[in-house]
Amino acid sequence: MKGGFILHNDIPDLPMNNGHQIPQLGLGVFQVDNAEDTKNAIKWALAAGYRHIDTAAYYGNEQWVGEAIRESDVPRDQIFVTSKLWNSVRGYDETQAAFQETLDKLGLDYLDLYLIHWPAPGYLDSWRAMEDLYKAGKIKNIGVSNFNQTQMADILAHGTVKPVVDQIETHPYFQQNDMHAYLESQGILHEAWSPLGGGNNNALTDSVINELAAAHDVSAAQIILRWHVQREEVVIPKSIHEARIQQNRDIFAFGLDEDEMKAISDLDTGKRVGPDPDDTAWLKKSQTYSGRK
Repeated sequence: MKGGFILHNDIPDLPMNNGHQIPQLGLGVFQVDNAEDTKNAIKWALAAGYRHIDTAAYYGNEQWVGEAIRESDVPRDQIFVTSKLWNSVRGYDETQAAFQETLDKLGLDYLDLYLIHWPAPGYLDSWRAMEDLYKAGKIKNIGVSNFNQTQMADILAHGTVKPVVDQIETHPYFQQNDMHAYLESQGILHEAWSPLGGGNNNALTDSVINELAAAHDVSAAQIILRWHVQREEVVIPKSIHEARIQQNRDIFAFGLDEDEMKAISDLDTGKRVGPDPDDTAWLKKSQTYSGRK
């Protein structure tokens, strides 16, 4: 035991507010743009013990994700599959049709988690459709992505099913502490996308992170991912490299103590790498295209 954590190397499941569970570590496939890379990444992840795959209609790779799952020797009911409704689709009937298209591309009978990708206008009508799909058993869990407190409160005020997660940009340089506390107060899991940062906010080269990595004899990425899991976040790092996929998974056999966690918490700059859910102009523009640009 170190830092108050019992050390083991299993990927834990976190409980959601509906009594279901979600694997805390998953593989993200954003910006994986061809069949070979997508299928290899998922094959390597499943072989390494991952049981959580995160995709989206916007990514344009749902078909390959489904093929990889069907070609694996891991039973479908042991793989937690997430996809997302893109901003160009809003409305009750439109959302149900888009969900069915996602299901058809994946070649699956149900989704484990379906998210509204961004809070573009019309999300309440889409949420109502997702609630009915959830109640019909087509989706095991429903949630949102990139919703701020105001938008989440809107869902909670008008919906009949509470979101199980909010998947939001989170990394050492953009820690979302207020949102983290709000989600915890509502019993909604905080799921981190871009968990390692990106672009000019790439935390992998930070000197504090690298000092901690050297002290633990692990990689900078492992330090950051361990920081996320000790914050009780769900984390979905993306990689198409077998060694990194295996390495990113191996974060449960060591722990960070209170001082080490604080050293990372002190790195917060409040700077995003992605769009801002308060940027109404961007949200409106995003409704004019259906795939990744």
